[in-house]
Amino acid sequence: MHVEASGELPGDPDGLERLWTPHRMAYIDGEERPSDDSALQCPFCAAPGKTDAEGLIVHRGTTAFVVMNLFPYNSGHVLVCPYRHVADYTDLTEDERVEVGALTAQTMRVIRDVLVPQGFNLGMNQGSVAGAGIAAHLHQHVVPRWGGDANFFPIVAQTKALPELLENTRQRLAAAFGGINAG
Repeated sequence: MHVEASGELPGDPDGLERLWTPHRMAYIDGEERPSDDSALQCPFCAAPGKTDAEGLIVHRGTTAFVVMNLFPYNSGHVLVCPYRHVADYTDLTEDERVEVGALTAQTMRVIRDVLVPQGFNLGMNQGSVAGAGIAAHLHQHVVPRWGGDANFFPIVAQTKALPELLENTRQRLAAAFGGINAG
C-alpha cells in the first residue's frame, strides 16, 4: 500500500515501502531466551535431546555440536556449542575447547563447500552486556559472508532476506559434514 505524502499522517511518508516482520519480536522481546541460567530452559541444552531436524542440529561431536541459528544474520549462520551448559570460555574443559575450535574450522570448510561464501564472521559474545542473546550457554557464531550481503534491507527495514529455509540449509550442511575432513 502506498500513501501519498500529505504531511497529515504521523511519520511523514518518505517514498519507501515497508516490509513488516512482527515474528521477529519474539527474538527482540526475548521470548525465545531462557530467563535465567537454568539449563532446563536453555535451547542449546534442549536441542541435543531432539532429532536433528527438530533441534536444527547440523552435526554432533563428542563434547560439542553445530546447530543452525534460529535468528540468522545470513543463510548458513550456525552456532558451535558445547553440550555442557557453561557460560564462560575459560570454564570449558580442554577437550571442549579443542572440539569447539575443530568444529568451527570444519564448519567453515563445509559451508565453503556447500554455500561458497567469500568470507566469514566468527564470534563469541561473552555475557549479555557483550551482546550474547543466550549468555548462560556459550556458543561460537560462524556467519558466512558474500559481497553485497550487507544491503539496505536490514538497515532500512530491520529485515534480513534469506533465500532458503533453515531446514533446507541444515540438510545440505549436515549431508556435507560426512565428506569434509575434520582436520
